[in-house]
Amino acid sequence: MSETVLLVGGGGREHAIARVLDDSDTALYACAGNRNPGIARLADGFETLETTNTTAVVSYAEEVGATLAVVGPEGPLAAGVADALNDAGIYAFGPNADEARIETDKAYQRRFMREHGVPGCPDFETFDDMEAACEFIDDYDGDLAVKPAGLTGGKGVKVIGDQVTDEEAKEYLRDSDYDRVVLEERLVGEEFTVQALVANDQLRVTPAVQDHKRAYEGDEGPNTGGMGSYSDAGLELPFMTEEDYHEAVEVLEATVAALDDYRGILYGQFMLTADGVKVIEFNARFGDPEAMNTLPVLATDFLDVLVAAREGDDLPKLTFAPKATVCKYAVPDGYPTDPEAGAKVKISEENAGDAILFYASVDERDDGIYTTTSRSFAVVGLGESIADAEEIAEDALSVAGEEGLHMRHDIGTEALLQRRIDHVQELRN
Repeated sequence: MSETVLLVGGGGREHAIARVLDDSDTALYACAGNRNPGIARLADGFETLETTNTTAVVSYAEEVGATLAVVGPEGPLAAGVADALNDAGIYAFGPNADEARIETDKAYQRRFMREHGVPGCPDFETFDDMEAACEFIDDYDGDLAVKPAGLTGGKGVKVIGDQVTDEEAKEYLRDSDYDRVVLEERLVGEEFTVQALVANDQLRVTPAVQDHKRAYEGDEGPNTGGMGSYSDAGLELPFMTEEDYHEAVEVLEATVAALDDYRGILYGQFMLTADGVKVIEFNARFGDPEAMNTLPVLATDFLDVLVAAREGDDLPKLTFAPKATVCKYAVPDGYPTDPEAGAKVKISEENAGDAILFYASVDERDDGIYTTTSRSFAVVGLGESIADAEEIAEDALSVAGEEGLHMRHDIGTEALLQRRIDHVQELRN
């Protein structure tokens, strides 16, 4: 039976979801605040609307006769779009607003972990008084990560001893308008992500991915929404053991067991430390860019997962093509602090070579596609090895050119991977 699926969101992550659904027996409709040309070309209909407006989203879902919905970004989840769709009788693969607090409220997230004994929780305290938080920084023996409790698009965290000094962290807090912050022990190690598809008290896990938040090569510069990522041909990454991967999965299993009928994606961002796997944070949706590593190698029909979730059936086992992936984002010059919009995008799905092109935030005009002030597009290479995939991604970036764009060419390179491997070896010793 054919399904009519509504996709909520218009970024690179949603383009990846649209692409994998395009291989299924679906009529696909999409809505977003921006018109993503890649999604629009795959969809039977595309409506530009504010995706945190639950009435508008439900109205469009009913208009197109949606039988399923996939909510991509965190904003609509926090606004209760999944709740509203479910109330209207349209099964939404995405947590309700209360369950999405596992991402949208970092203070709740940490208290949840402590209350339910979820492993991998760092030492932490929460504050709604910024002066009290500053005093905690003065008194704490060690470095801290300063995290606003709410959503900040991946750019709000400041790490003492890495990005800022004690004094700069206190100035950041005093100058902010945050209602609550979490201060937690700084985790030192290598970051990685494992994403799980969750429904009916079951979870199905995907290969580990490493994202790169810093804007500039060598992991320098300000944090971004993510400049690119890579995965290996197996489940774990080159700096990890099989045991490390399973330790992360055990954290996800304990979290799902403690949640009440969670549905959607549970994304665990982990730090592999000298003391094992620790949780940096959870997200309630696919990562962006991590979805662009995971979904192109998913051999199981994603629609089968959605239908099984809706019907209350066992989720199908996930299988993945044994391919490594490297994703590299192109962003406007000056991103993220002072981005310059308006550069013409020269790469297209037709001239990207062996790479897959995913559009993110771009402006499609009569004479072509142009950058905005957010991340513009990503190219993804698939290969027998990370080196092969990296070469394919670089070939695509050479088509895009450097004019008006910035990208990190070091993601997925042998030198960067070796630094990761050496770092973990040092930690283990």
